[in-house]
Amino acid sequence: MKKRKIPMRKDIVTGEMMPKKELIRVVKNKEDEVSLDPTGKKPGRGAYVSVNVDVANQAKKQKTFDKVFSLKIDDDFYDELISYVDHQQARKELFSDDK
Repeated sequence: MKKRKIPMRKDIVTGEMMPKKELIRVVKNKEDEVSLDPTGKKPGRGAYVSVNVDVANQAKKQKTFDKVFSLKIDDDFYDELISYVDHQQARKELFSDDK
C-alpha cells in the first residue's frame, strides 16, 4: 500500500513547518475581512497558526496578522483566535487518547 503524502504548512508565528491538520487557517477575503477558517476552504489569502494558546498569545502581542495581511486588525479578532485555539487544544487533548 502506498504511503500518503502529508500536506505541510508553515506556522507564521514560529516559522515551523507542521502538518496542515495541526494548524488553524486564518483568511483575508477581497473585502479585507479577516476571519478564522476551520474548514480550510474559504476563498482568500490564508495564513496558518499552530493549535497552541502560547503561540496565539504571541501572535496577539506581536500583531502578526496585521503584518502578514498588511492591515489593522482589531484585538477582538485576536481574542477570538485565542479562545478558538484554547477550545481546539482542549479537544485535541481530550480526544487524542488512543486506547
